[in-house]
Amino acid sequence: MYRVNLSSRSMSVIRVPRGRETAGPHPARAAGTVRGMSSLRERKKAETRRKLREVALDLFAERGFDAVSVAEIAEAAGFSKMTVFNYFGSKEDLVLQPLQEHVEDTARAVRERAPGESAVAALRRTYLSALAAGDASLGGSDLPLVLRLQGLIASTPPLLARVLVLRRRSERALAAELTAATGDDAGSSLAAAQILAVWHTLVGRNFRGLLAGIEVSRVIADGLALAERAFGQLESGLGNFGRAAPGRTDAGGDVPLR
Repeated sequence: MYRVNLSSRSMSVIRVPRGRETAGPHPARAAGTVRGMSSLRERKKAETRRKLREVALDLFAERGFDAVSVAEIAEAAGFSKMTVFNYFGSKEDLVLQPLQEHVEDTARAVRERAPGESAVAALRRTYLSALAAGDASLGGSDLPLVLRLQGLIASTPPLLARVLVLRRRSERALAAELTAATGDDAGSSLAAAQILAVWHTLVGRNFRGLLAGIEVSRVIADGLALAERAFGQLESGLGNFGRAAPGRTDAGGDVPLR
């Protein structure tokens, strides 16, 4: 293939090697460009989500949850009402989305437990390590946004009602995981209810301490000590429930409550 080269002084014919007539961008560079654009979009989405939540929490704190509409949140944040619903399914989700992200935590801990480890032991290990690391979902962080969120939930009946729905979803997910491990549907439902009653009681005490102004280091230390007691009590009755057989990831049969 030949290409004509025009310049102000001369005209020449250049031979182009075969196979390079329509060469495009290098594949690796093109892939990197796509990844970069995708990463930028994700950052913009995260920033939009963050701004909507912060504006909503400011308005809720100022006027009360029930007195603020989604349209008012959108206007204050500089977005359309449709944009709000593109990111959040409801006004409640503006507050509760972080909690929704943790609905499967206990079920996941059981599903990923070590061979030979009981369900209670796995949950105990998961809770203690997460709280010691300052997990905000367990009351291990005193970041202002976390405290505002928990204070709003505690003072808003519609949000408390939604929290109960999320807890019920967690309980069903945990019960399903225990049933898959043991084959004991009724026993798994009882065990999940007992375990999550303890879990939510521990988390609730942590948040109440933070909202009362107790130092986060003290809340974590006291929370860890209380969790050791609480999971010890659970293990005395549920210690072998859902224990994964050595070399396997499930219990492989009925394991009765003791």
